Amino acid sequence: MFTLAHLSDPHIPPLPEPTWQELLGKRVTGYINWRRKRRFIHDGAVLERLIDDLKRQAPDHIAVTGDLANIALAAEFARGRDWLEHLGSSRDVSLVPGNHDIYVPEAALFAARQWGSYMTDDAGTPGFPYVRKRGNIALIGVSSGVPTAPFLATGWIGTTQLTALAAQLETLKNEGFFRVVMIHHPPVTKAARHKQLLDASVFRQVISRHGAELILHGHDHLHMINWLYGPDETRVPAIGVPSASAVPGTDKDAAAYHLYVIDSQPGASRIELISRGVTAQGDVVEEKRMMVE
Repeated sequence: MFTLAHLSDPHIPPLPEPTWQELLGKRVTGYINWRRKRRFIHDGAVLERLIDDLKRQAPDHIAVTGDLANIALAAEFARGRDWLEHLGSSRDVSLVPGNHDIYVPEAALFAARQWGSYMTDDAGTPGFPYVRKRGNIALIGVSSGVPTAPFLATGWIGTTQLTALAAQLETLKNEGFFRVVMIHHPPVTKAARHKQLLDASVFRQVISRHGAELILHGHDHLHMINWLYGPDETRVPAIGVPSASAVPGTDKDAAAYHLYVIDSQPGASRIELISRGVTAQGDVVEEKRMMVE
């Protein structure tokens, strides 16, 4: 048995106060949105209670699918590094960036400097997609975060990553690994186009040809489960979680994380999903337990 925890979109609050130079370009619209709305949604105390509960569950590994930052200020990346180190070592935590982490062109460099050890393969080699192997579980980190124009939250994987992903999935399948793909944007969504993964159809084609056992994502701040087709009409679950810092009572789901108890045997795998989330009273409780099948 292997227990994998998944959380996403902590949008670590509060937002550091930016300089006026930092607000040139896209960041100004994000800052206004933070002041008007998002600061009332993302709560540091909620995030802390969720992480404390997650640690008590003692998972074997933790997957984080992006959006540690809000508007990609330099100070947010240092704060994100501290948060990651509190969550666990880079051996025990795997990260992919979200659109808020790569909000502006220079943000990719900030992320690599501060969070790089959480986004590499087992040899410490940077670049996406990366592969980490834990027993017979293979975690594959795909980046969909790209800089976009104001008012856009779209994602893009790109041909280079998708080609490498196809090869990795096939190799890992032949080696008998249980393959977990981590990506920020969901491959299936009801969100408006300006928030979607623009090459999602190509990603789904890669999955249909090469398969995977589990896809984890964030971005929509909702409990989500969609089924993709793999080879020979097998089904691949794509599962999303809410923001890890979301207060109860907004138009999105309250903060939660998932635990996956994976029993992977040659030719047969079982996945039990346990959802733990924050109640209106501020407690973290088990919300749901189900077999993913």
